Amino acid sequence: MNISDSPATPDALERADAYRFELPDDLIAQAPAARRDESRLLVLEGERGEDRIFRDLPELLQPGDLLVLNDTRVIAARVHGTRDPSGGAVELLLLHPADASRYDANATVWNALAKPARRLAPGARIAFGELGSAEVVRAYDDGLRDVRFDLHVPFETFLGRAGTLPLPPYIHNDSADAQERYQTVFARVPGSVAAPTASLHFTEEVLARIRERGVEIAYVTLDVGLGTFRPMTAERLDEHRMHAETYDVPEATAAAIETARAQGRRVIAAGTTVVRTLEGCAQAHGRVVAGEGSTDLFIRPGFAFRIVDAMITNFHLPQSTLLVLVCTFAGRERVLHAYRDAVARRYRFFSFGDAMFVTRERARLHDAATGY
Repeated sequence: MNISDSPATPDALERADAYRFELPDDLIAQAPAARRDESRLLVLEGERGEDRIFRDLPELLQPGDLLVLNDTRVIAARVHGTRDPSGGAVELLLLHPADASRYDANATVWNALAKPARRLAPGARIAFGELGSAEVVRAYDDGLRDVRFDLHVPFETFLGRAGTLPLPPYIHNDSADAQERYQTVFARVPGSVAAPTASLHFTEEVLARIRERGVEIAYVTLDVGLGTFRPMTAERLDEHRMHAETYDVPEATAAAIETARAQGRRVIAAGTTVVRTLEGCAQAHGRVVAGEGSTDLFIRPGFAFRIVDAMITNFHLPQSTLLVLVCTFAGRERVLHAYRDAVARRYRFFSFGDAMFVTRERARLHDAATGY
């Protein structure tokens, strides 16, 4: 149960195994806390973590802070059918329309992960009973397929009847409660195949107390894809390739961030998806600008943060890009030491687990060229 938190050289920080830790299986949360805001919260503002409860979050924020949330909505992207005419079971995980990166209920051809892929060559047909059918029109590596749907009901009706939310494979819980809780209380824009899990802890009451404290709240939308959670298989970080994810920054959010930075107020990101949206946008444009975009940003050692001062995040998979992001943000030794303490204190890990509130390791440097 060792977590390596010894000082590492710059070259060692580029090795994927520098972000490996051991975790007892019974600490992988299989169900959420009884109430969303009853999850534990490990506060990492100094060198040692402080045990709190998520409902305490408003007390950790300062009047004038800007809290940015991801309002993406997870779609019922895991659909089940049968091969026609054999009747064999088929599972499709719908990722995005084949000719677009954003969710579109009017799209008829979708890119999907197919099981069993070896039996779903181009031309294979999939039946969904009275809902309609589909045909595989193109095959790619890694089980990816383009599938054309011929439905007798609107697409959203089809998802509601044939689909379920695609909970991560390490969660062995198919209950209705798990499905309901794998969605944030402010989910609004459909398109994600995974939840922005740091925000699963928010309740309307916590959000109201945050506003009462004088904290400004703004929203972005990033459609969470499978690539974010894909484990790193390469030995070195620079050999890993991120899948691009699409985002949308509203005008009001871009203006709020611009004002907060100019006034020296903190920007707090709820989750790694918000960090990637804001930092990816700033990297592309020099600042956070309004509009749609995409990012394949891999935040790893050496990355210069320009926007985010603190973040709320869950506990992540070992050797994952998300753990590398948090370590880059707050310091590898500091974060892995906190993970070791979290294991010892029996925090609950991953999507339905507990959360952290983490501040930047070093103060933000003013960039005269960009105004940040």
